Amino acid sequence: MTRLPHLALSLAGLSLLGGCAGVPSGTQPVGGFQLERYYGQWHEIARLPNSFEEGLSCVTADYSPREDGGVRVINRGLDADKGEWSQAEGRAYFTQGSETAALKVSFFGPFYGGYNVLALDDDYQWSLVAGADRDYLWILAREPQLDDGTYQALVDQAAELGFATDSLIKVEQGVACPVADGES
Repeated sequence: MTRLPHLALSLAGLSLLGGCAGVPSGTQPVGGFQLERYYGQWHEIARLPNSFEEGLSCVTADYSPREDGGVRVINRGLDADKGEWSQAEGRAYFTQGSETAALKVSFFGPFYGGYNVLALDDDYQWSLVAGADRDYLWILAREPQLDDGTYQALVDQAAELGFATDSLIKVEQGVACPVADGES
């Protein structure tokens, strides 16, 4: 498994150019957030195009506690053309208190980007996540697939918030995704 140096460098550039760990104007992170319920693996269902995930499928994000009170973030994805798994490990911290789903995340030194949960299922089964601006958007789910109705409702919500949903990339997931080395 290789590291994602382009991911770290892109996030560093994003944090320098994108206002660090802010929230997109006109949006509101989820309140009443319970981090312990958010821990675990999430599958990337769709994303806006970005350089650090270009060509990756079978993308997952794993969240777990850090000893310093932050969140350990491990992102994995398959570069099918190369037949290689890539991984990047980062750390995240709340920016507006632990009950508001607004965090800053870093994969590279002191540089942080925004991680804002804008919509979240009551059972923590899906989420709509944005960066610090409208250039970054992800639809995540606990399972490799998300039902069409829920997916479309999240796309519609993102469009109402001003995201370029016509550019969303549906991420290949599920049975087409082999298990990464070291995963169980």
